[in-house]
Amino acid sequence: MGSNRSKLKKYNVVDLFCGVGGLTLGFDQTKRFNTIFANDVDSDMCKAYKLNFPNTVISDNSISNVDFKDITSKKKIDIVVGGPPCQAYSTSGKRLLNDPRAVLFKEYFRAIKDLKPSLFIYENVKGLLSMGQGRLINEIKELFLSQGYNLKLEVLNAADYGVPQIRERVFVIGVKQRKNFLFPKKTHHNNEGEDLFKKTYLTLEDAMSDLPRIPVNSQSKTYIKEPQNNYQKLMRLKAPSALTEQESANHGKKLLNAIKFLPEGGLKKSIPKKYRPKSGYANSYGRLWWKRPSTTITRNFGTPSSARCVHPLIDRALTTREGARLQSFPDWFKFYGSRAKKNLQIGNAVPPLLANKIAKSVLQYLDKK
Repeated sequence: MGSNRSKLKKYNVVDLFCGVGGLTLGFDQTKRFNTIFANDVDSDMCKAYKLNFPNTVISDNSISNVDFKDITSKKKIDIVVGGPPCQAYSTSGKRLLNDPRAVLFKEYFRAIKDLKPSLFIYENVKGLLSMGQGRLINEIKELFLSQGYNLKLEVLNAADYGVPQIRERVFVIGVKQRKNFLFPKKTHHNNEGEDLFKKTYLTLEDAMSDLPRIPVNSQSKTYIKEPQNNYQKLMRLKAPSALTEQESANHGKKLLNAIKFLPEGGLKKSIPKKYRPKSGYANSYGRLWWKRPSTTITRNFGTPSSARCVHPLIDRALTTREGARLQSFPDWFKFYGSRAKKNLQIGNAVPPLLANKIAKSVLQYLDKK
């Protein structure tokens, strides 16, 4: 089996707006892709990326300064992946079309035009579809179509593919050939229905019941039990013996007095008015559920005043390791910088497990081609 795999063609990948490398990791795990170049303007992201993918050339230059023709003059690029910054499109943001981040897709298009890959993957938040009453996504599609690509667009929920998190993202796949690209089949379903061919959604308990339940302002480097399921086995495969990133923030007394009133699944309105924070949105200061998937992990999952991120069983926000588990980053994967920077690297990523499922669909398409 191994010798047969080694004879199969390997494909060259460029990862743009790569962040910490969620897409790169998912593709890398198939052993059939070489990510030869990656780019992100955030230098800490690039340092974290380099820790995990030392053989990939990584640039922290502005994408507008990247010479893509120079890259393609050295190697044929088969695939381009990436998603321009999503804050301009997010339904939780101001969603301004004149936001400079909203036009970074034109730099992604320049890369497609210069590199001429057989296939590209453009990923972004679901809010992209309604930005400017649909004008923005139509403009993006027209640019790609002008280069002779056939497009497939789907909204994928990471939970449908074994990630313990409800996370919906838009994926636009562009292919040169007329042959149809098939998105990966769903492998999981929610608990409300039954499907004998699928597993139920993974929960927080499934994702991290082997991690120490440390209180606020604490840390631990020891797992509390052996892996309890296949997901935990996968997360701990090739991991160092000492647990990393299981360190909790030091919430102030006033904040602790507020979140201790949160029931499982509770929101800010559950807190008595006397202790309820006056700032924040309706889903701020929200507690997660132990036996449900996480809601969407954001860059601020270590801050209770952000979207729902309070641990279901402990009065504190999630640790960096817990957030990484909910995003399907294995325990060996390294992050770089302060806790806030590491959480940003995790929250902005494509879950590697979802990326891996997409990578396998890409292989099916390219191998048949």
